[in-house]
Amino acid sequence: MELTHRPRRLRRTAQIRRLVREHTLTTADLIYPVFVMEGEDQAQEVPSMPDCYRYTLDRLILELKEVDALGIGAIALFPLVPEHLKDNAGTESYNPEGLVQRSVRAIKEVLPDLLIFTDVALDPYSSEGHDGIVKDGEILNDETVEVLVKQAVSQAAAGADFVAPSDMMDGRVGAIRAGLDAAGYTHVGILAYSAKYASAYYGPFRDALDSAPKFGDKKTYQMDPANVREAVREVSFDIEEGADMVMVKPALAYMDVIAQLKQVSNVPVAAYNVSGEYAMVKAAARNGWIDEKKVVLETLLGFKRAGADVILTYHAKQVAQWLQEGLN
Repeated sequence: MELTHRPRRLRRTAQIRRLVREHTLTTADLIYPVFVMEGEDQAQEVPSMPDCYRYTLDRLILELKEVDALGIGAIALFPLVPEHLKDNAGTESYNPEGLVQRSVRAIKEVLPDLLIFTDVALDPYSSEGHDGIVKDGEILNDETVEVLVKQAVSQAAAGADFVAPSDMMDGRVGAIRAGLDAAGYTHVGILAYSAKYASAYYGPFRDALDSAPKFGDKKTYQMDPANVREAVREVSFDIEEGADMVMVKPALAYMDVIAQLKQVSNVPVAAYNVSGEYAMVKAAARNGWIDEKKVVLETLLGFKRAGADVILTYHAKQVAQWLQEGLN
């Protein structure tokens, strides 16, 4: 055959493939979501998330020392709040001696350079399991935002590097930015869950934190999975209000949204590889149906290809170990 173009020449060896690779995945791209609970010397595996654990603070610090040694520079912290501390107003969320606040201080004491992203939402603290205050079956927006500001400021006071509002209340980014600045925390960043969809992929996470809604669903505040233009609108509002990063959640079924937001965002775009995506891979791998390492690395590379600058993934620790082994 007389061919002018033979694209396979650029795939012939591993060295050539590495030389011309358009996108790469590194540990610098990763944020590791972790679960903390009350108690001592315990690590409870989440039944629906194999190899993922709820740690007491002492055990979490041991885990994070390993994570730090692997080159992962950031974590996202989520609390399992005891039932007796929950109420409709989420008042425990801004307790200066609350689980998150104590955890942030303790982690920073041992690993001062590890970046800590703290979740800002009421669902882990809510007796109703919703991201906001409930009245007559309705999730109140403005009243919830007032609590979220208190929560964010208390987390910043404990030493959080970024607060991450995941609630999807209108106007919360601007209110949190104003609250942080007024309290003297101008250096604390905001990672906004800007395009958070009302997804079926969140089930295992809600198991991990016992935070499922006690009634109804979250469709009046989380986004309709059918919408893309709405995501662009949400991101534009959040950036205007002071977000330092924006996020798409979930990631796997929403790579088109990631790609679209990358085109319009002038701040980094994060993708959350959520619990349901993680659980599906783990289940298939345990049944021998897929090669876990290859599927995970291909999936995360896909997020990078779509435009994600940052990836939150429960696979982060394993991925860091795999990346140390090298890729072909």
